[in-house]
Amino acid sequence: MDLSNLKPAKGSVKKSKRIGRGQGSGKGGTSTRGHKGAQSRSGYSRKIGYEGGQMPLARRLPKFGFKNINRVEYKGINIETLQRLAEKHNITAINPEFLVKSGITSKNDRIKILGRGELKAKLEVTAHAFSASAKKAIEDLGGSVNII
Repeated sequence: MDLSNLKPAKGSVKKSKRIGRGQGSGKGGTSTRGHKGAQSRSGYSRKIGYEGGQMPLARRLPKFGFKNINRVEYKGINIETLQRLAEKHNITAINPEFLVKSGITSKNDRIKILGRGELKAKLEVTAHAFSASAKKAIEDLGGSVNII
């Protein structure tokens, strides 16, 4: 065997349909596009969600609810997570920069400290918001709460 006589398997390669090359080809005239209508014209592109004149799904389904544009989204972090971080890294101050560095939040997240779990370490916590139970748990141990 040599590379000069390699060719594809029989039946695996088909000739492309040459459209619009005269009547004799059988694919001239309308070039397989049918007669008239938007799809027969050059430059036609179907709109997203168009269903051939049928009432589109987006208009058939009922609309409800609303999106509050003033909503402030917080990333919730429980005090059990703070306790784990304090033990692991042996620290007393927790701030957003540290949480980003440890991979818990991302740079633009607003952070809210929540009260699930048990806190044993005295911590100085800086965040955007605190739940009442988290604030109480931190301050009961002599820690401090700083709101950004």
